[in-house]
Amino acid sequence: MRDSPSNHGIDAAATLGHAPRWEVELGTRVRDGFPRTLISTSVLTGIFFIAYFYVQRHPVYPPMLMPRTALDLLIPFQPAALLAYVSLWIYVGVGPGIQRTFRDFAAYGLWLCALCVGGLAIFYFLPTQVPVPLLSATRFPGFEMLHRVDETGNACPSMHVAVAIFTAVRIDGSLRSMRVPLQVRFINVAWFIVIAYSTLAIKQHVVLDVVAGAFLGLTFAMMSLRWRPGVDRESSFAALPVPPVP
Repeated sequence: MRDSPSNHGIDAAATLGHAPRWEVELGTRVRDGFPRTLISTSVLTGIFFIAYFYVQRHPVYPPMLMPRTALDLLIPFQPAALLAYVSLWIYVGVGPGIQRTFRDFAAYGLWLCALCVGGLAIFYFLPTQVPVPLLSATRFPGFEMLHRVDETGNACPSMHVAVAIFTAVRIDGSLRSMRVPLQVRFINVAWFIVIAYSTLAIKQHVVLDVVAGAFLGLTFAMMSLRWRPGVDRESSFAALPVPPVP
């Protein structure tokens, strides 16, 4: 299989700059994908929240209260975890931002939209809410606004966790295709874990919400990797022929 001109450019840049090939390719993807990622994620996030808050305030049936587990009772309220919680809105842009081609980018976006529609449908027809938390007084910035805007509904599955694990799986797929070192890929895994934990630490969700969200997001992530009709598979870096063993 012949390399594309962009791959030749990446090879040349790596040779001239003495940088690992994966660093050059990753940097190229980020630079090329940043404008479209910034615009599309901003627009789609706005549309999602309009639908999210509508569903939250107009459920078909009375919401079911999600039970707390022993693990929920063991995890203390940790206001500083709000920083990890809101970091999802940066993290969610990384996945589409490192897609190799526009077709890869578009397919990624369609699957992410499908995940969000699926989650909203569950909230609409099977509404749930978390118990009203008995939180210690905190002046940590952002909490007052969070509790004023985001009520206790739309609990299960946790869309925060669903979107985070979808993003984690897709980022790792892209990083593996570029042969990014394992220690760098661990940063992606750690970021997901911190986001998922933060939903429990700030008492926006209970453990059952997180488990359901992880299952939902993982299901859509696997489908998005399996069914990408007409889409180029990940970087031809992974498709380079293996030299024969002498």
